[in-house]
Amino acid sequence: MKILIVGDWHSEVHEEMVRQALCQLGHDVARFSWCEYFRAPGGLASNLWLPVLKFQNKYLLGPAVNKLNADLVRRVATERPNAVFIYRGTHIRRETLDRLRDVSPGTVLVGYNNDDPFSPRYPRWVWRHFLAGVPVYDLVFAYRLHNLEELKRAGARRVALLRSWYVTERNRPMVLAPEDRERYACDVAFVGHYEDDGRVDYLREVVRSGFKLRLWGPGYEWDSVVARIPELRDQIPVTLVWAEQYCKAIAGAKIALCFLSKLNRDTYTRRCFEIPATGTLLLSEYSDDLASLFEEAVDAEYFRSREEFRSKLRHYLVDAEAARVRVAQAGCLRVSRDGHDVVSRMREVVLQIEEIRNHSDGRKEGRGVCVG
Repeated sequence: MKILIVGDWHSEVHEEMVRQALCQLGHDVARFSWCEYFRAPGGLASNLWLPVLKFQNKYLLGPAVNKLNADLVRRVATERPNAVFIYRGTHIRRETLDRLRDVSPGTVLVGYNNDDPFSPRYPRWVWRHFLAGVPVYDLVFAYRLHNLEELKRAGARRVALLRSWYVTERNRPMVLAPEDRERYACDVAFVGHYEDDGRVDYLREVVRSGFKLRLWGPGYEWDSVVARIPELRDQIPVTLVWAEQYCKAIAGAKIALCFLSKLNRDTYTRRCFEIPATGTLLLSEYSDDLASLFEEAVDAEYFRSREEFRSKLRHYLVDAEAARVRVAQAGCLRVSRDGHDVVSRMREVVLQIEEIRNHSDGRKEGRGVCVG
């Protein structure tokens, strides 16, 4: 199958993983990246253009947005792929989707959004293009269960749940070299962004309980926050970790934490798969959804309060080392057995696309299905 993946492509952990997985499954996969449209030219002109381009990229309007939409239509008209997979289509206008259908009627239009476009915490303008285009897509994949009904109400023809994933080649058990242990070894690690949702209080509890913490993430979010907290000041500068460094940061911890984003109304997140796949114990904020994926005290652990958090830290780091290893190993087996890897996810995506292509009435259906 010939598939064109469309997305921002500002990092290698989103669209690129989809592309590689589809290639691994034997498909002819091309990319259309729009981050290049917002890069300023070099030299003195960069100082003038960069603020203008940042404004257009943030507010989803202007000549750069016009050009990327026009270029996408020309690309599809020329290549006529079997499917166009648009990853988090903030920049793709509804009229562009209509034009794609006109220039290549046989192309299946697929939308996927790993964020929550219905969350009241986002400004409405962030998702205006994506939500306007929902009724045009042949298939819209949602990241969360509660988004399925919301997408239907927004006019989606066909919806499906596509959970996030881990990447087998990256998220794997590893033995750290001595120099890596010096940098990454700790009792508890958290890798992620900052939200004002109470997660800082839990990180303070780690230190107050006498355990070694390592915090990884965007310093421009974290540094000003932890600078005001005596227990966490030694984490400055907080730094981002990617690819192999990300895996080492998790593998170096006895326990890796997971907090559920309130901005996106998360009931699980990508790290819920990546942490067990690395062979580290997952200790996550509890949700019924997550508990349906991993059994408590068998494949993973959960906390519902700071008291329970403190208790489970002590249990697994002081009283029950063998239990920590056993649960971590079981979680690693569980993510593999249940097919939470990206290739398994994309195999199901392809089946959905093929079903639409093989049934002429598939584009008229409004049913919801589950992938992963």
